[in-house]
Amino acid sequence: MGHHADRSRFLLQFGIHHDRSLALHGQRFHYTEWGDPTAPAVVLLHGITGHARTWDDEARALAARYRVLALDQRGHGDSDPAPDGDYTVTTMAADLAAFADALRLRHFSVVGLSMGGRVAIAFAGSQPERVERLIVVDIGPDIAPGGRLRVGAMMAQTPERFDDLETAIAWARTANPRYTDTMLRHRVVHGTRPVDGGLVWKYDRAIRDAVRSGRWRDPADLWPLWSAIACPTLVVRGAESDVLAPETVKRMLATNPHARLVEVDGAGHTVPGDQPAAFRRILVEFLAA
Repeated sequence: MGHHADRSRFLLQFGIHHDRSLALHGQRFHYTEWGDPTAPAVVLLHGITGHARTWDDEARALAARYRVLALDQRGHGDSDPAPDGDYTVTTMAADLAAFADALRLRHFSVVGLSMGGRVAIAFAGSQPERVERLIVVDIGPDIAPGGRLRVGAMMAQTPERFDDLETAIAWARTANPRYTDTMLRHRVVHGTRPVDGGLVWKYDRAIRDAVRSGRWRDPADLWPLWSAIACPTLVVRGAESDVLAPETVKRMLATNPHARLVEVDGAGHTVPGDQPAAFRRILVEFLAA
């Protein structure tokens, strides 16, 4: 009886998440929360076409030891779009600061993939005293031109409406060849919303339109912020990545003595989806070190 009660309590506390939202500078932000609210906090930041629920497996793996907070960044998932179309890294780092302030997080760890990694670099470099550990996944202050072109083309060419979920999943499969069917379905289910008998992407169309028209720009120079990061930092690179070039990694390690590198075989840019078990092992070990 006691064993079953303990297991039920564990599943209730750690195996499921809570959907929450709050207002930051007049915009609604959605996030998921896992684990014990008194445990050390870890904030998870998704990539440009992603959302908070892409981190569910990682959050579940961490929830027994941490308070895990996966944020839908502005214009993604169930958070409000940017009213002025501002999706620059500096602005999104300010969102993260406001989010941490609202939840009274004085010190916490951050895990950021791609766009989320750039946001994490900007935040950790501007408020180094607040970040305990940082994991930057397959991104750096410079983005390799080939990868930028590929991701931009994928975003520009994506249909704005799908007739059904299976069609949307089939489209997403072309950009994510290594994902399991279960993982890809989960990503698309939570990354779309029903409209007029079909589905549309949750992430803001203004982002795709800016890419299509060649207006997608971010002037931030992240190298000075990268150098200012003061906590133990792990750069996770997919061995087959076209986004994070080896020469960029070399410069990152040379300009920040707190950083070290792990390369994941059999992974491209989206390391958590390409090699989920290996990524979760890296994540758990580094945060606990």
